[in-house]
Amino acid sequence: MTASRIECGVLGATGMVGQQLVRRLDGHPWFRVTWLCASERSAGRAYGDVPWLLASPMPDAVRALRIDSPSSTRAPQLVFSALDAAAAVTLEPAYAAAGHVVVSNTRTHRLDADVPLVVPEVNADHLALIRRQREVRGWRGAIVTNPNCSTVFLAMVLAALRPFGVRRVIVTTLQALSGAGYPGVPAWDGLGNVIPFIDGEEEKIESETVKILGSLEDARIVPHNAAVSAQATRVAVLDGHTESIAIEFDRRPAIDAIATALREFCGRPQHLGLPSAPAAPVLVLDEPNRPQPRLDVDRANGMAVCVGRVRPCPVLHVKLVALGHNTIRGAAGAAILNAELLAADGWLDEGGARWSS
Repeated sequence: MTASRIECGVLGATGMVGQQLVRRLDGHPWFRVTWLCASERSAGRAYGDVPWLLASPMPDAVRALRIDSPSSTRAPQLVFSALDAAAAVTLEPAYAAAGHVVVSNTRTHRLDADVPLVVPEVNADHLALIRRQREVRGWRGAIVTNPNCSTVFLAMVLAALRPFGVRRVIVTTLQALSGAGYPGVPAWDGLGNVIPFIDGEEEKIESETVKILGSLEDARIVPHNAAVSAQATRVAVLDGHTESIAIEFDRRPAIDAIATALREFCGRPQHLGLPSAPAAPVLVLDEPNRPQPRLDVDRANGMAVCVGRVRPCPVLHVKLVALGHNTIRGAAGAAILNAELLAADGWLDEGGARWSS
């Protein structure tokens, strides 16, 4: 990368994920936020006048930016999308057709056959689907998506263990209240409670995981043949999704080999030294009562997956507990890491990125 920074914008900038994107892009060495977009009811307002939902202060650099409407033609080439899923159906393809590279956190296009669903440590090669988007759809830009938050953590664990031949997976999630967005779950419903249903969550985990772990063959993704069964719950935790995972392999591995594979796992972001990449994407904790959201969710600036209680399973082969930060590694941080990978691999150069000093 050069000493200059790429101008970028945020679609859906007033929601929780949109604001997390704005916060994490503040001071980024490669990107600079110059454009913010939200619904028509927010258009025209100064960003500093909208309610700020995060504990950390709003960055000063964006306070005076005027919120633009979704129909605007003023967006920079690189835009991060935190749109509502319904709005993304038409808006994200429209921006891609107009030459914008849309890095989306929204579920709408994740399972489209020609849209990369990327966890950079796991399947960076899937970015090659962008060529198919441009050939078949005629887009000058592209859509690249990051997965559902719970899927990110599961996929990273399973990717580290692919050498053992992943066959069957059972995962139960304990998902933080912040994952429901804002205003999200009513306070009284979440207090001292477990809600054993999150609409569409289990289906997303099951379908997205096998796409991410799949192989790129002849410009299409062949899904991984592992069977994934998910049960999703909402718990009274502020940030951090915990997952209880049991895995069956082609052969029963030694527990020490599992822990070593998790510790040694890394991918293209680590090899490239991308700014948001954690040095170790999976952290194995040896304490018997870890990981815990209150103690571990912010490790590696919220970008690592913490794993503990790696032990034999009497039904499958191995069981363990994983934890990830749902609004960082599972959302805003994941999208920014995807954008860093796009920049490092030259995908932003092809469309003629708008640069600023």
